[in-house]
Parts: sequence; C-alpha cells; structure tokens
Amino acid sequence: MTTRPHILVVDDHKDIRELLGKYLGQHGYRVTLAEDAATARRAIRTAAIDLVVLDIMMPGEDGLSLCRHLQETEGVPVIFLTAMGEETDRVVGLEIGADDYVTKPFNPRELTARIKAVLRRSQSLPYEKARTEVDVMRFAGWTLHVGRRELEGPDGVSVPLSTAEYQLLHAFLNHPKIVLSRDQLLDLTQGREADVFDRSIDNQVSRLRRKVEDDPKKPALIKTVWGGGYMFAADVDLPS
Repeated sequence: MTTRPHILVVDDHKDIRELLGKYLGQHGYRVTLAEDAATARRAIRTAAIDLVVLDIMMPGEDGLSLCRHLQETEGVPVIFLTAMGEETDRVVGLEIGADDYVTKPFNPRELTARIKAVLRRSQSLPYEKARTEVDVMRFAGWTLHVGRRELEGPDGVSVPLSTAEYQLLHAFLNHPKIVLSRDQLLDLTQGREADVFDRSIDNQVSRLRRKVEDDPKKPALIKTVWGGGYMFAADVDLPS
C-alpha cells in the first residue's frame, strides 16, 4: 500500500493545473487534478485526499465556498492559490479554515515546502509525555478515549476529530489551566518536526472550538490569552 500523500490541485487554468501536477508528481506525491469545484467534490468523494491546493477565483463555485464546505464536512487541509490583489479573500480564507496560502505568480518549490509543513502538522503522531499514558480523559462532561482517539460528547454521541484536532485537544488536556504559546502548541503536537506558522495553530483551535464549545464565538473551554497563546480552562479528570 502506498504511503505517498495524495494532493488535489483545483485550478481552472489548465497550464497552472498541469504544471503543478507534474511538479508535485516528480516530488513524490500522488496528484489528482480538477478544473472546478464540482470536479473537486467528485474527486474527494471517491479518493482519500490528504491536502487540497485550491485556487480562490474560479468560474461557478469559487474556492472560498469550496473551502468552507471542506472544513465543515471533510476537515482536509487547504492551501489557497491567490492573486496579488486578493488580500481580502486571503484573510477570509484563513478565517474559514484554510491552513496557508501562496500568492500568484509563485515558485512551485515554495508551494511544495508549504505543503510539506501543513502535512506534517495534520498527519504527525502526537507528542507523548509520561502523564498522558491513560485511556480516558474527561472534561466538562466530555470524554476523550485516548486509545481509540474518539471524543464522546456529554450526550454520549461520538464527535469525529481529525488527526490535527485530536493532537491539539490531547495537548490541551495534558496541560490544563496553563497558558501555552503557539510555538509550545506546535512543539507539543508536532515535536521536532514543527515549523512555526502561527496561523496553522489558530485555525486548528478554531476548528476544535466548533466541536467542543457551546458557543465557539465565546469560548469557555479553550480561551485566548492575548499576547500569550491559549489556555484550556476546564478541570481534567484522569481516571486511574
């Protein structure tokens, strides 16, 4: 079975799409190409995609809409391709869950480096410490089954977590009521492989809040500490 990451490139410009497909293929990735959002949706339904390289400006459904759909349903990492004048769209894209962006015209080498960084954060195994060797962690009515990597809500319903969301929650539960900087969170979730892209952690926190907070806009569990980072504010029970 192949372990090469599978990249979906979505761009309505054929020359850019095919150039990226060839370049990424030469650098060890499996690549699927899509000329529009509809084709991309079909590809995601039929293949296990590890990351999407997504153009913002496309005819029909644009990249922002597709990104929003991906974050709500798949949780797959997204890197936007944007034009120089699309600063507002870049900001919106990051706010709705994109992990990074590259501005056109771009160097394929730069895009490849960003793909590697995002994949490391979304797919690496969590950084373990001695006190994390428990099967169950409970907080505010929630239960994290560590061995199964499953999160159970107060109502007993299982809530799916992406690998990145699990890693981040696991790090928070092992350091409750401690302010953790973005760099510390990157280290706890990715270890020595971490590259410092603050917006990656910010986006992951935003996604996790949507899963565990009653009101993600007014978080009670994962609090932002301005100038410091984030703090998990609830008590954590580690049953013996």
